[in-house]
Amino acid sequence: MQDYDLVIVGGGLVGGSLACALAGSGLRVAVVEAATAQAPKGAAAAGPPPAQYDERVIALSLASRRIFEGLGIWPALADAAEPIRRVHVSDRGHFGFAHLDADDEGVPALGYVAPARAIGAAIEGCLAAAGGVDLLRPARLGGLRIQQHHADLEVAVAGVSQLLRTRLVVAADGGDSGVRKRLKLGVREHAYGYNAIISTVTPESPRPGVAYERFTDSGPLAMLPMTGGRWSVVWTAHERDTPTILALDDDAFIAELQQRFGRRLGALTKPGRRIAYPLRLVLAKQITRPRVALVGNAAHTLHPVAGQGFNLGLRDVAELADLLVTAQLTGRDPGGPAVLNGYRRRRGPDQRTVALVTDTLARLFVNPFPPVRAARDAGMLALDLCPTARHALARRFMGLGGRLPRLARGLPAASR
Repeated sequence: MQDYDLVIVGGGLVGGSLACALAGSGLRVAVVEAATAQAPKGAAAAGPPPAQYDERVIALSLASRRIFEGLGIWPALADAAEPIRRVHVSDRGHFGFAHLDADDEGVPALGYVAPARAIGAAIEGCLAAAGGVDLLRPARLGGLRIQQHHADLEVAVAGVSQLLRTRLVVAADGGDSGVRKRLKLGVREHAYGYNAIISTVTPESPRPGVAYERFTDSGPLAMLPMTGGRWSVVWTAHERDTPTILALDDDAFIAELQQRFGRRLGALTKPGRRIAYPLRLVLAKQITRPRVALVGNAAHTLHPVAGQGFNLGLRDVAELADLLVTAQLTGRDPGGPAVLNGYRRRRGPDQRTVALVTDTLARLFVNPFPPVRAARDAGMLALDLCPTARHALARRFMGLGGRLPRLARGLPAASR
């Protein structure tokens, strides 16, 4: 039996970030991750090298950059992250539009666009040097039993069974969280009937730092700037139309994309490999229970319309790390009521608000009813003409509203 203060089930981007945040805090941490370790940078990898035009990217808010600064990993990520200095929102074929500008907010960038692969590599580098963190991988959770003062886990690590005892279990194992299901924690769930088609293109007339959100009859079409003059495409398509779009050859795909997006970036070229994933809302009805906390997609899986999903998960990490470090410094139980009640109180409202906003936008902008369309276009124009409303919205999307934990201010979680 191995004893820990907390066991993080899921060592992806959110779970790995939490482990990085707690490294050196004095807490004994284990990470249970199903995937094997990534090959070190520069090492030879089996199979063909990854394509340069099929990278999945993540839009990071300004608060997320500060969290990565607090974790000490932003320098490893900065060169791969393209700043978003302006966001242009429009309704295809109608009069509604709005914009957000970093200069208006007095910040160097509203956010950043970075490949998930680069974020993962930066987190891997942090974990490789982390003190007080045991990485168990490839590992799978076999059993979980919650007791009054601790939790017992049975974990198969490379096929060998191990028993772990911990004072807190953190579920960071994604939208289909096995921990959440084992504990029968209910969710509010809705399938939108749409898929997000992901690709990458290179425009002939790039506008560095400008991100576009264009609402179409099938939902939002996002174009996010990347390094090297590329743009990431996030095309929302009805599930019945998705197979047809994925089957298009490069020329036909570009022609259809160009027709939907327009020529704000000139001619689009060099389309990357297309992949699709279904869009759904999953919101846990409880984000804590005795000895358990849910973070990231295990607590909330959102529509990508506002690019808030991963950023919301990082804010979960920042708050939970704050509470755990404080508990360690004051001699409190890391899985006790002070930590869990504090996490639920601090994170529940933000999670519910962001889920409501994204769900409303996802439904509103596929509604073809003319009065609804006219009202939403008028709303966008009103937003564009009202600096106070734009400022409030920008701060919300930058993750800067309300009380900020240490990581969200760019400070290490263990700082006093």
